[in-house]
Amino acid sequence: MPPYADAIANFWKGRFPGNPKPAMRPPLPHLLGNAALPFDMARTRKSLPALAGALRGDGRHVLLIPGLMAAERRMEPLRDVLNAAGFDAHGWGLGRNLGPRPDSLEQIDRRVDAIRRSSGAPVTLVGWSLGGLFAREYAKFATHKVGGVVTMGTPFSGDPRANHAWRLYQLVSGFSVDDPPFACRREEKPPVPTVALWSARDGVILPECARGRKGERDRAIEVDCTHMGFAAAPEGILAVGHALEAMRPN
Repeated sequence: MPPYADAIANFWKGRFPGNPKPAMRPPLPHLLGNAALPFDMARTRKSLPALAGALRGDGRHVLLIPGLMAAERRMEPLRDVLNAAGFDAHGWGLGRNLGPRPDSLEQIDRRVDAIRRSSGAPVTLVGWSLGGLFAREYAKFATHKVGGVVTMGTPFSGDPRANHAWRLYQLVSGFSVDDPPFACRREEKPPVPTVALWSARDGVILPECARGRKGERDRAIEVDCTHMGFAAAPEGILAVGHALEAMRPN
């Protein structure tokens, strides 16, 4: 066996000095299930009026934050349904999500201020995957501007390497998952209503890391979709809409 074979195997399994135990990750068949994304999007386009009719929007401002490497248009199926249902959903205005930067929270803050300019009302944040981490941390950064947080397949709990995305995160962002460029307390619940959407067949994020533990979120809801389907499949979009309804302001 070549002398570097063990090092390569340890890298792939997530073994590092100080982290000798390999992180659990979702099974490969669930990961491959994410190839259904085009079919999920087609189902949503076909059923958009029915999806919107199943939800009861209240005009609330909602900010949609995409996941790692996702462009803003990746959230458009979700945005279209929410707006048709009577919510006022907005893109985050920062283009493709290339991972955290030292000023990421300040950039989101400027976007939230622009959205609030007309009404002054708090904005509800909906974040997919890494976007959910941004949403949770921003809700701690500017609590009075946030009405609630919904996360979709977001790894806010447990081992940050218990997923198939952490290597891509480090490559794209240039930061270690253990050392983000701004203060980040992943497992600490934001001081606003917080709903975690998770899926047993996510395939990218280990389900228990997206579900979280008691005290890390207010409520966890299981959704029957893949990781890519959270913002594209009818099941994921309906789950987001119902989570927003559940945190409707009094």
